[in-house]
Amino acid sequence: MTKTKNMKLLLTSAGFENKKVGEIFIYEIEKNPVEVKVLIVASARTPEENFYVGESQKELEQCGIKDISVYNLDRDIVFDELKQYDVVYVCGGNTFFIYSQMKKFGFDVAIVEYIKTGGFYIGVSAGSVIPGPSIEIAGWGANGDKNDIGLKDLTGLKIVDFAISPHFKEEERDEIGEFQSMVNYKVETLMDDQAILVKDSKIEKIN
Repeated sequence: MTKTKNMKLLLTSAGFENKKVGEIFIYEIEKNPVEVKVLIVASARTPEENFYVGESQKELEQCGIKDISVYNLDRDIVFDELKQYDVVYVCGGNTFFIYSQMKKFGFDVAIVEYIKTGGFYIGVSAGSVIPGPSIEIAGWGANGDKNDIGLKDLTGLKIVDFAISPHFKEEERDEIGEFQSMVNYKVETLMDDQAILVKDSKIEKIN
């Protein structure tokens, strides 16, 4: 795991579906919400994906945040642009497609620098998988994402040294156990009301 002072990530399965996750977010931003600038990062290809981007924006607004921009992974982006934001919030969707778009437009490089310099990263579903050592877990099991773009390099951002399996249900435990036996890093499962807060090198699971 990248060990950086002031590193802060909130990795969620379904955003602030659990109100406690939203409350911890507000506590951790350490600013008045009306002063916080948030960049929502999405790669919406369908009406359903656009709907969830809108829901993410509503959740942030309910936290008192008013300054929200959306970047749809459709143009180049660099660290100097990201550093203007207090929070970068990466939405869900097809993990393989989102990550390929990140690489295409330089977001993967910019977000690593952003996190290393103290920026607050929030992930939802796919956005929580990408900071790990690999995104392979995203395609695992009966309900996994389809790698329909043929993405070859599945190495994640390697900001954290564990993989997230979001939207976990108890009946998937054997599937996840099988995957865990194949890899040399830890797999953390998250139900939709759970999240993981990474703060410096400390990891806290939120239930």
